[in-house]
Amino acid sequence: MPASLPLVFTAPRRGRPPTHLADLDSEERRAAVRATGQPEFRAKQLAQHYFAGLTRDPADMTDLPAAGRTAFVDALLPELLTEVRSLACDDGSTRKTLWRAHDGTLIESVLMRYPDRITLCVSSQAGCGMACPFCATGQGGLQRNLSAGEIVEQVRLAARMARGGALGPPGRLSNVVFMGMGEPLANYNRVLSAVRAIIAAPPAGFGISARSVTVSTVGLVPAIRRLTAEKLQVRLAVSLHTPDDELRDTLVPVNERWKVAEVLAAAREYADTTGRRVSIEYALIRDINDQPWRADLLGSLLREHLGPLVHVNLIPLNPTPGSKWDASPRPVQDEFVRRVRAQGVACTVRDTRGQEIAAACGQLATEGAAPA
Repeated sequence: MPASLPLVFTAPRRGRPPTHLADLDSEERRAAVRATGQPEFRAKQLAQHYFAGLTRDPADMTDLPAAGRTAFVDALLPELLTEVRSLACDDGSTRKTLWRAHDGTLIESVLMRYPDRITLCVSSQAGCGMACPFCATGQGGLQRNLSAGEIVEQVRLAARMARGGALGPPGRLSNVVFMGMGEPLANYNRVLSAVRAIIAAPPAGFGISARSVTVSTVGLVPAIRRLTAEKLQVRLAVSLHTPDDELRDTLVPVNERWKVAEVLAAAREYADTTGRRVSIEYALIRDINDQPWRADLLGSLLREHLGPLVHVNLIPLNPTPGSKWDASPRPVQDEFVRRVRAQGVACTVRDTRGQEIAAACGQLATEGAAPA
């Protein structure tokens, strides 16, 4: 199963999106406001409207001077994403949205309501350069990195949808997972800036708990170590998908650089530093990585490297149209879970969402959806 695409760590250089308030730290925000001729305290007012009020509409900002208000707001809160298409399923509890950026780039996010939380799956890149053959996004290649503002704007728009009742009764966005399009740690600086904006208290950010934010990676070991040094309380999720290097070299091509043992060692450092349990993501694929011996090996490796500081999140593969990859049968899945747990490792199966709306990352963008 050779990888069909090469690994790409450096995103192509394309036109940058307009600079947005969410791209800037607090001092940069004040400087940007001063550059428009406004007093710097307007930066706090603007941030309050954006992060707490979830709006970029000048008509909502009556505390700003009416004269020049629209031009001022548009300069600092430019429109970064426009909705192309939005699809709902699961009795209205899941909504997937395709967004178009300033340059025509298409990205996706998925908003999901559970009994105890509302979660957004956010994209960090347009496409992905990690070339995993079973992933629709990975097979589409990497188009470009998203800016911090484009990532944060996905969160604002989702929070506004949730508050407005898009998933049923109005609710508050409580969780953000970086598990959409792209490899988050390959866009490290912008993702970290976005995370800081997500977790900062209003008016600096949305005030979502760091413990309710998950950053995923296929195993970029140096970047995991950088994230460890940040000492944030976000959860680390490692997309492992198989415990053996031979198969992982093809399923997750970055494994040719950093082997399973190196990835798990870096994950252990993260767990030890933060005290947070690491999530191991494992897409179960029929006749590829679902053998009983792989379940045994996965459990023993995780027990050895991470002990109690690990949880396996087993993901029934959400197949893409025309793909040879398929989900494992339910009895095989159940046996896999049993064997991992028998090694003393926590293992659960992710709730399958959105199959009828192409919820696997990259499917809507790949379809080239037309405006609704």
